[in-house]
Amino acid sequence: MQVYLVGGAVRDALLGLPVKERDWVVVGGTREELLRLNYREVGRDFPVFLHPDTHEEYALARLERKVGPGYRGFTVEFGPEVTLEEDLARRDLTVNAIAQSADGTLLDPYGGKRDLDARVLRHVSPAFIEDPVRVLRVARFAARFVPLGFQVAPETLELMRAMVERREVDALVPERVWQETEKALREPKAGEFFRVLRACGALQPIYPEIDALFGVPQPAQWHPEIDTGLHTLMVLDQAALLSPEPSVRFAALVHDLGKGTTPREEWPSHRGHEERGVALIEALSLRLRLPGDYRDLSIIVARYHGIVHRAFELKPTTILEFLERADAFRRPERFAQALLACEADSRGRTGLENVPYPQREYLAKARDAAAAIKPSAEDIATRNGANIAERLHQRRAHAIAELREQSGTG
Repeated sequence: MQVYLVGGAVRDALLGLPVKERDWVVVGGTREELLRLNYREVGRDFPVFLHPDTHEEYALARLERKVGPGYRGFTVEFGPEVTLEEDLARRDLTVNAIAQSADGTLLDPYGGKRDLDARVLRHVSPAFIEDPVRVLRVARFAARFVPLGFQVAPETLELMRAMVERREVDALVPERVWQETEKALREPKAGEFFRVLRACGALQPIYPEIDALFGVPQPAQWHPEIDTGLHTLMVLDQAALLSPEPSVRFAALVHDLGKGTTPREEWPSHRGHEERGVALIEALSLRLRLPGDYRDLSIIVARYHGIVHRAFELKPTTILEFLERADAFRRPERFAQALLACEADSRGRTGLENVPYPQREYLAKARDAAAAIKPSAEDIATRNGANIAERLHQRRAHAIAELREQSGTG
């Protein structure tokens, strides 16, 4: 029985990156041997075991054979006769198909080290086309490694296009689409995930609402980049610079979905796109079963980003009404996230990436000033509920007005 370190741990160590977790493959071993050594079996579809001391994952070397459509249409074969080369051959990318023996020797039958040095994401074998999840994984790895100079190999991108044409990606279940998307949103260049999906034609079947934005014009006066799809990914890029939170980045990504449904005769204007966008986000949330915090933040940003941009033009009473509708007093953290996504929207325009966005600080201070106003003891003692609420509203609007005067925006 021989044990090899495999996958991301080897890849990241060779790139000089921190190794977050280590996976191992066992060649020449059996389930019974590992159980006798007190490994704990946890694999459902194939034998995976946890080391009794480190709790790291050890998998028996295995083969996978395609027997049906989709990413679940595989049979798995394992046993002591499966070689390391055969196990590595079933992996998606060459950079993930490098093994390391106990003495540090690299076993690299598919040229993964060469592709690491060349900064290329390349498929291991033609069997790549058998698993549609690999389309999402390649796009996610691009989002992670593009800042290091990596590119998807043209021949790999061509295989991904073939998978889309064969409608393999139609077999992807919502949970897996969202799982890979959320991981991609945490990567340093999250927008690259969607760029790669679009380059291979997978964006339309997986995220048709986002794909519909490309080719839709906006007024050049406000959007020098003109194309709404380009703007959307620029906004995501800015959100990635402003916040590490994937929910903020997702809200930035979907804030303009309504522009994809604007009638052509109304272009480049997009009147009413905010509420149309809210409806699309609600439908997308149902389809992919998004977490509620992602859905709720995205709806707030889609519905109110125009109001946030015009903050300095609004009356104090209008700002207060907006704060109330956005639930800013009960959910201040979410409101702060919404303001970050709106700043990303403002900066996600050609030539305007570094223009200051004082609206965020102004509205955050307005929220704090209004939230500091509480019903007085006299109000509680002498007024009924409706009168207390009206009085509180007046005092909060006055506090925002004072802030407006102090900031010189009145």
